[in-house]
Amino acid sequence: MVTKIKNNYQKNRMYDLVDTNLFLDNSDKEYILRVHDLPLENQPREKLIKQGAHTLSLQELFSVLLNTGSKTEGILEMSSRIIREYGGKSIMSEKDPTRLSIELNIPISKATTIVACGEIGRRIYQKNDSGFVVIRNAKDVYEYLKDMHNLPKEHLRGLYLNSHNRIIHDEVISIGTINTNIVHPREVFRPAIEYSATAVVLAHNHPSNISTPSEQDIDITHQLITAGKIIGISVLDHVIITKTNYISINAKY
Repeated sequence: MVTKIKNNYQKNRMYDLVDTNLFLDNSDKEYILRVHDLPLENQPREKLIKQGAHTLSLQELFSVLLNTGSKTEGILEMSSRIIREYGGKSIMSEKDPTRLSIELNIPISKATTIVACGEIGRRIYQKNDSGFVVIRNAKDVYEYLKDMHNLPKEHLRGLYLNSHNRIIHDEVISIGTINTNIVHPREVFRPAIEYSATAVVLAHNHPSNISTPSEQDIDITHQLITAGKIIGISVLDHVIITKTNYISINAKY
């Protein structure tokens, strides 16, 4: 009887953790949160079947996609960590499963699932003209990528545009401090050639929440603009994104 009460208490406590999206550190947990510990109606897969995909949080959608966690981490906690560390929109633009697996410390099988899902979305999205996002200025870039401000590391994103300034491809170019050793022109312009883009807009986040560009940010931008002129692909802007604002390097520097 005592054991039954204890188990029920643990399940209720675990449900509270999911409901509030709070998770204890591994050092404090006595057990790993599993989907089957939740009431059936609150399990992500059941919610999707009975209530529709639109009712699921991003965390729950990832848990359905990835299906299982690991020996040390439940799928709900893993999904929450993935979103927190990589960002929902960033992760769906990632094309390198090996890099994703290393950055997030997840099995390569789960990384390939995420990359495949993102590729499916891109192909369908690109065939639907009404779904294209148009980039007219730095504010449009910020509105499209503003969720990047939550990322704990700098992510350099490339938005590749057609002649109508519609986004035809979105790619994570590099992760980590932006410098000339990481950002090579070929990494920036390769997707532009692959997707027949006429222009590219760059953006990266500053986790410090300081929007002022570094000297390297400015130098790299000018180098890429020069390289783009040589191959006939315009670098329209390089936008720095923080939690509170954004700055256009091309407009101010």
